[in-house]
Amino acid sequence: MLNRRHLLGALALSAAVAFGASAVAMDKQPFDQKAFDAAQAAGKPILVDVSAPWCPTCRAQAPILSKLRGEQRFKAMVTFNVDFDSQKDVLRKFGVQKQSTLIVFKGKQESGRSTGDTNPKSIEALLGKAI
Repeated sequence: MLNRRHLLGALALSAAVAFGASAVAMDKQPFDQKAFDAAQAAGKPILVDVSAPWCPTCRAQAPILSKLRGEQRFKAMVTFNVDFDSQKDVLRKFGVQKQSTLIVFKGKQESGRSTGDTNPKSIEALLGKAI
């Protein structure tokens, strides 16, 4: 017999599985200088996504970025997440002052950046600058 506890447990498990699947689908990794340098040396398109869990703009950007990362033309893009609250040294390295900043690189060259943008078309155009 299912009781309330079993039902809530099943719902929590479903949410965890769904969240885990979407995180994997984004192919996003925490910023690591060695991995970033390797991606640049390989000439890969790179997105540096500076975000904070409490940021509503970052939450609005997340599904847009996830959808775009699923498109064939952005499959080769390497995405690094920089936590605005805990990675201050990385923020200084990139000259970032606000969360919800997106920076794209085409190999070693920065090719564009935006802050606070939640327009799907302009975010797509920004990512296109790295391809």
